[in-house]
Amino acid sequence: MKLHHLRRPSFALVAAAAFACLATVETTYAQELVPSSVILNLSNLATAPQQPDPGASQDPTSATPTTPVVNPVVMDFSAVASINAQSIALVSLAARQVQLAKTPLGAKQVAQTIIDEQYHWNATQVQCLDALWTGESHWNFLAHNYRSGAQGIAQALPPTKMEIVSLDWRSNPVTQIKWGLSYIKARYGTPCVALAKKRRSHYY
Repeated sequence: MKLHHLRRPSFALVAAAAFACLATVETTYAQELVPSSVILNLSNLATAPQQPDPGASQDPTSATPTTPVVNPVVMDFSAVASINAQSIALVSLAARQVQLAKTPLGAKQVAQTIIDEQYHWNATQVQCLDALWTGESHWNFLAHNYRSGAQGIAQALPPTKMEIVSLDWRSNPVTQIKWGLSYIKARYGTPCVALAKKRRSHYY
């Protein structure tokens, strides 16, 4: 198809209608895939009759078409990601966890959830973790030790260590909790061992 056909106002109207249809997809069908392509049939669009070439011989047996043959235009939307309701739910859950963990009680609840999902420590280990982080920060994600520079619920030193989880560690208590649990697991194995170290050396 020649480029000048794409510039016609009628093509623009058809293309706009196609995009408008895509924009009105109900969120009820969020788990269905958006069609990967839309075929626009432009063969019925009105076009100006072709003008005969003055330099060409006028052969009465050769008919001059008044409407050029226009191939269908395939508009490919395969690169458009499908809307996944499960992903939206996960994002919403993560946002609720962040808000919950901004209070000490909520932070403990979030830590318990992560432990249940990833670490499977028993109740004794959870009690040791509670005692450890209560002594460190009282589960306050804004806690800052101005003498050492340690920050956060787990009192990371330097606090930039938490960037291994996420760059939002200053404002996201869930990031702090995830880093603190992974640190305890990697260095001590369990919270009770970390607490014993804290009580002996005043740091862990």
